[in-house]
Amino acid sequence: MKKYFELLPIKLTDTKEIIRYMIIILSYILALFILNIQISFGNWVSFRGNQQLTGVAESQLPDKLDLLWTFNAFGIESTATIYDGTVYVTALDGNLYALNAQTGESRWNYNAMAPIKSSPSISNDVIYFGDETGIFHAVDINTHKKKWQYTTEGEIVSSANFIDNRVLFGSYDGFLYCLDINNGDLIWKFETEGYVHATPSVWLHKNDADSNVLNYAIATGCDGYLRIIDIENGTQAQMVNLGTYVGASPAILDNQVFCGTYGSEILSVSLDEGDITWRYQHPELKYPFIASAAITGDQVIIGGRDKLVHALSNQTGEPIWTYRAKSRIESSPVIVGERVFFGTTRGLIIGLDLSSGELVWEYETGDAIVASPSVSDGRIYIGNERGILFCFGKK
Repeated sequence: MKKYFELLPIKLTDTKEIIRYMIIILSYILALFILNIQISFGNWVSFRGNQQLTGVAESQLPDKLDLLWTFNAFGIESTATIYDGTVYVTALDGNLYALNAQTGESRWNYNAMAPIKSSPSISNDVIYFGDETGIFHAVDINTHKKKWQYTTEGEIVSSANFIDNRVLFGSYDGFLYCLDINNGDLIWKFETEGYVHATPSVWLHKNDADSNVLNYAIATGCDGYLRIIDIENGTQAQMVNLGTYVGASPAILDNQVFCGTYGSEILSVSLDEGDITWRYQHPELKYPFIASAAITGDQVIIGGRDKLVHALSNQTGEPIWTYRAKSRIESSPVIVGERVFFGTTRGLIIGLDLSSGELVWEYETGDAIVASPSVSDGRIYIGNERGILFCFGKK
């Protein structure tokens, strides 16, 4: 030990100095450890940020947001994903773009040869997305090349979700698919009675009888049903009639699912009981909900074609506040700390105070926004229909 301390750049002559220096070293190591955790939490690797599609960011944003960079593609309707310092975004020009998260400069691109509305999802250094012709792509991040492809019989707008070695997505051919994540082999497919536009969420259900965790895919579709599918074998465990077709993806908090419908309602469904626990409908405005919900421990936040953002109690469905955006909202909101962000078809990116619904920030992009925000490492990203991807953060 004495020989070790003789190598240090300062002279340590007594025990107190040695202890003080060791505290400095340990503090530095701890700071690096915390920083590493924050970086790993900063990744946004799927459409709504996690398996349950809650739309809640783990990373924080600065109080003041500055435009840091833009990137021009052709038509963006998908949500960008961010992984280890690279932003991945798909576009209607048929390309998956990989961009430097700091500068927005292009690193590489992959051409799917068909328009892409499906948001890219990342697992184990592979990016997954579908295209307009019904081809589901797996692209290796390291080689920038196709790993495998799987062909369905309809357009794929649904984004991918993952559990263990399986990837889940829906297609306009009416099927929910489960493929082997490594080679694209079909494990099972479940036939619904309409398009599967939405991204399936994953419900990790703990069986109280034997403490086992059972994995279910929760799928909403244009057939008007919410389906609970056993991911192990593709069999349907439960089906809930929602009364009308649904384009929004289901968001899960605990054992409750929240989604909006084309029937102008926002619904809460109990997965344990398999029934609707509450319904909300604006007393005057009757417009569809296309966007998916963002959920916290006590609020459901969702925007609609009624030009309003609704904040509801997730326990009762009672309204907490509404915000009038003056244009349709098809962009799914993202909650970041005490704020919620979304885009509008008028081209505005808007930030609201989560508790009051008051406007705290907005930015005009120049074209309609149907894509949803993504948040990583203190920055927020969103694209518009003109094909411009915007990055905001602290200069």
